[in-house]
Amino acid sequence: HNQAQRGDFAETVLMPGDPLRAKFIAETFLENVKEVNSVRNMLGYTGYYKGKRVSVMGSGMGMPSIGIYSYELFSQYDVKRIIRIGSCGSYKEECKVRDVIIDVGSSTNSSWAEQYKLPGTYTAIATYDLVEKAVASAKARNVRYHVGQVLASDAFYAPYGEEWKKWAQMGVLGVEMESYALYCNAAFLGKEALTILTVSDSFVSPEITTAEERQNSFTQMMEIALELI
Repeated sequence: HNQAQRGDFAETVLMPGDPLRAKFIAETFLENVKEVNSVRNMLGYTGYYKGKRVSVMGSGMGMPSIGIYSYELFSQYDVKRIIRIGSCGSYKEECKVRDVIIDVGSSTNSSWAEQYKLPGTYTAIATYDLVEKAVASAKARNVRYHVGQVLASDAFYAPYGEEWKKWAQMGVLGVEMESYALYCNAAFLGKEALTILTVSDSFVSPEITTAEERQNSFTQMMEIALELI
């Protein structure tokens, strides 16, 4: 799923879901950029941010997609850490549209962890050092941020509209579709991972962002992630 050669990717990879968002990040923030992957239009780039080498690559939507790309990056390209930067829906009034959520751990309605044959329920968590640095970066930028867990869901259009309230009651801040698989891959392979999200819409508010805004903005989240290199 990747045409890059070994050594084409930096040790740190930023991974948005949308490959066009990866292109935007590369063109906006990085210098001396080289495209290293375009298989299935899942664009990947490597360049430099403030003199430090970094890569950015799309993950696609859902746990199977990010599961493939993150596993290959970790296991075949010597990548040490992946920072997912994406959008999410908010379950909480305090998590406003355009706020940043730093995901310390993910719940899921997926059967992803069953592949590991564990005798219980696996808790998928971020790398603490990355969480700590992300919080410091958000504070330094005076960004509205929240630290907590999100739901990584297999379904985008859920047939039963009120089930989200059960997750919200348990303190889950919002919902996205990738973080659980990323955290599991990182744990299984002895790597580092973090998910940083921008709230794009809300289950408790009518406010919503456009597809163009999600692709070309959310720059605060991107800058926070880039400072973790």
